[in-house]
This record gives sequence, C-alpha cells and structure tokens, in this order.
Amino acid sequence: MASVDQVLINNSFTTVEESTSLAKVKSELSNYDFVVVTASTFYVIHKDERYLLTGHDRASSIKKVIADTNWPSSSTSTLANLQANTNWNRPVLIQAENQETTIGLVTPSQWITHLHSQNEILASYFDTLAETINDAVTAVDNEGNVILWNTAAEHTYKIQRDDIIGRKIGEHFKDESIILHTILNEGRPVRGTYHRPNEQTHVLINASPIIRNNRVIGGVATEHDITNIVRLNEEIDVSLLIPKDNPFSSFAGISPEIKQAVDIAKKVASTDMPILLTGEPGSGKEMLAQAIHYGGSKHKEPFLSLNCATIPSGLLEIELFGHQKDVFSEDPTTIAGKLEQAHNGTLFIEEIDKMPLEIQVKFLRYLEERSFYHVGGTEEIQVQTRIVASTTTPLEELLKAGEFHENLYYLLTVINIIIPPLRDHKEDIEALTQQFVQEFSKKYKKKAPFISSEVLEAFMQYDWPGNIRELRNTIERMIFLSDQSLITLTHLPDNLKDASSFTEVQKEEDSLQEARLIEETLQKTYGNKSAAADLLGISRGTLYNKIKEYGLN
Repeated sequence: MASVDQVLINNSFTTVEESTSLAKVKSELSNYDFVVVTASTFYVIHKDERYLLTGHDRASSIKKVIADTNWPSSSTSTLANLQANTNWNRPVLIQAENQETTIGLVTPSQWITHLHSQNEILASYFDTLAETINDAVTAVDNEGNVILWNTAAEHTYKIQRDDIIGRKIGEHFKDESIILHTILNEGRPVRGTYHRPNEQTHVLINASPIIRNNRVIGGVATEHDITNIVRLNEEIDVSLLIPKDNPFSSFAGISPEIKQAVDIAKKVASTDMPILLTGEPGSGKEMLAQAIHYGGSKHKEPFLSLNCATIPSGLLEIELFGHQKDVFSEDPTTIAGKLEQAHNGTLFIEEIDKMPLEIQVKFLRYLEERSFYHVGGTEEIQVQTRIVASTTTPLEELLKAGEFHENLYYLLTVINIIIPPLRDHKEDIEALTQQFVQEFSKKYKKKAPFISSEVLEAFMQYDWPGNIRELRNTIERMIFLSDQSLITLTHLPDNLKDASSFTEVQKEEDSLQEARLIEETLQKTYGNKSAAADLLGISRGTLYNKIKEYGLN
C-alpha cells in the first residue's frame, strides 16, 4: 500500500486482455490482490472474489465469464479528480496525470476510510479554531443539538462541555435557542446583536447558518462576553471636573478663543438645543459640557455621560435607548437607557463621531421628535433630555466621507463650540496652572506650593499633545508626590524635562532658589524648625535633610 495525498492506493495488481483464459486469471489472483481486465472498459476482479468464478470452464476466456456473470465494470479517475460522487460500486482505477497508465486502485472501503480521516482532520481544525477564539463558540445541528462547545463557553456560562454536547441548546438557554433556531429556519446571519442569555451574562452575538447544497444543516454562534463592560459602565459615576457653584470659573484664561467658547456656552446653557463641542482629546470638552449643565437651568436634574468609542456598537444602542424583553408577556422586562435616565437633564455623548450610522438614524429621530422606542420594544417613549455631544474629528470631514448622517450633521452643528488645543492658547497656561495647583492642594490637604518661573517656562515650551487634561494630570502628579513648598524643574516628569532646556545649571538654580526660601523662612521663625516646616508645608524630617543638604545654619 502507498499513501498519495492521504488516499491509500493499492498497487498490487496486474492487467490482462479480455481474451485471457479463466485459468490464467485465477493463477494471477494467487500473486496479486487484483486482476484488471482491459477491454472497451475495465473490469476489476479481487482475489477474494475467485469463488464467484467457479463453475466456469477454465479454458474459457475471461471475456465470456464476464458476460455470463454480468460482471460490473469499474470507473477510472486521476487522484486529483477523485470525488465522493465517483461511481464507487466497484474499485476505481487510478490513472497517472497523463491518463496513459494505471498506477493503482482504490476500493470503496479505502475511500470511506479516507473520508473518515478527512472528517477527523477537518474536525480537528474546527475544534482548534474554536479553542483559539477568545469568545464563546457554540455550534448546533439542524435540530438545535449542540455539537460544539468551547472552553470559553464553559467559562462564560459555567456549563461544562459534557453537560451540553448532544443536548438541545434550549435546555439551558431559552432565548438563545430562539436566536439559533431563527438562523436555522431563515438562513439569515446575525451580526453584533446584544443578548442577555441569563441574568448574570451580557453578550454580543455573531451567528451564521451552515449551508450545504442550498440547505441549512446547522448554525455557529460566537458570543463576546461584555458582562464586565456593562457592569463597569453601570458603576462609573461622572467625575465632576468643575465646581457646581461656579462652573464656568474652571475656564481660567485670557485667550480670545477660550473666552469666545465660554461666552457661547453661557448663552446656550439654559436652552434645550443640541450642542456640539469640537476639539482634540483632552482639550476640555467634558469640563465645558459639565459647565453648560451646572451653569444652566437644568443644574438640578441628572447629568449623564455616554462614550461612543468605548462601548461596543451592539451595546451602544441598548445603552442609549434602553432594552425591552418578553414584549408580549404579561410582565415584560425593561432596561432604561441613558436618554430615559437623563430625562429633563443633560446627556453628554462623547465622541459622537464614533457612533455607527444605523444608530445615528435612530438618534436623529429622537432629536427631531423627542421620542424613541426601546430596543425590542413597541411602545413609544417620550423624554426631554438635552444633548451635548463632542467630537474629536470635525464632522464635516466625516460627512464628506459618507460616514456621518447629513441631517444629523446639520442639526448638531447649529451650535458648534470649537475648543482650541492648548498649544494654540499658551497664554492661558499660567492661569490654568495656578487653578490646578489650588484644586489639588485642597484635594490632598496640602499647602499650595510655589511654581518656579523655570517650571512655567518649561510649560510654555512644551506642546501639550494631551492638552488641558495632560496639564491637569501633570500638576496633580507633582502636588501628590512633592512635600516641598517650591515646585522646581526636578519635579517635572521626564517627557517635560526632555522637551525643555533642562540643564545642570538650571538644577543648580532651582536648588539655590529652594535654599534661599528655606533660609528666609527660618529667619521669619527665628530658627524654630517646627514652625518653619509648617510654613513650608513639609515635614520636620524633610526640613532637617534640606538644611543639611544646603549647609544652612
């Protein structure tokens, strides 16, 4: 036996003419597994079929014996053209690619063995693929019986493979069974559909029918577990970035661009008009959205936030509009979305440029009619929620690219407040720095330190790719880590040190400035180190170390 392309070919055969005597054929069957009779067609005789030749005259030609017994002929094929629909009533003669010579035979049993091996190989690929995917993978046959359940599915649903393979999917998941049966019955794929198969689990489903010869024979579903995302989104509170009592005071600055943005925001703070905030990440869009809410007529109502970039599209629609299950039952389950939760207040939709087009259409309807339907629901919901949206990409660019709904664009851009990047209004850096110093000194219960002129100069030289948020975070870090009353270049993070002309000379200048401040404070307290440490906002131990370091008396 030889293996060619994983098909076993029997090459123990000999060929005879149709005029060959039966005696000769029987003799050859003692030496070979097969005798192939060549005539206008081919006839194959296996050595185990010799008993079928008894009762015939041994001197008769094999042609006469074949005619008398109605011996069936055999098909021929090259190995490459060997198919399941080949005539397998008899062993098939395998010809060389030039079809001029016969290289062996394949019996029906050998072909079945080959198909079985191929099925095992394909099953191994399929199982390995299913285990390679991080998502839960379920496969069912055309009757809904589970035929595949990967390890991720075990972890997601806490159901072991042995407890579900071979059983109806509906025994464990009533709703999941309906989804897969819809696929089986309609042959229609599902993409990115939100589903809650049980009370503890939230998933996004991709599912496809398995089709063979235009008939659905099963279905495969992958379920991406988003339970943690949902729970995190439910638990996240909107961080208050501005003081409620004087919200617009957070926008310290003298630049005309910032003043114009704040002036427009103040004018529209008490309206119900949709407002669009355009600016780079970290430029202050969320701060301005909060200022608009708490500085206007809706300040006593809810302020909620929804980020289109961090929530999967299948869940985003649920989060925005809510969800209704078991609509036709006596007790339907309703989950309110952010639009409903923020009724009479403000919903801040971050990065609306990342909102999928199909959701944009439904959102546009709400803005035009102030009504919507829960996902899966049939009852019209009416709420009065003011929308403040933000985008990092100018919407006109997306509109030209066909990635943003035209009518939604025109509705949102009636009031479009453009917030410039910090590098374009660096004259505001000093005021913003002092504001954040006060904010975080109060937060961490420390005395507000002085900011050296060298640090302010370094701030002015830096381009601030993270904008106001980066400046704010930088100052929070310095206030938290430093116990000194003077913030110098040594306290800067490495990226600002690299961006500034930070030299050993400047280090020495900072040290001299700090030493001078400590010396002046000691003079004020007449050498009382405890009082000096309190005035400087540092511990006595730190003060003693500094006195020793600078050689102060």
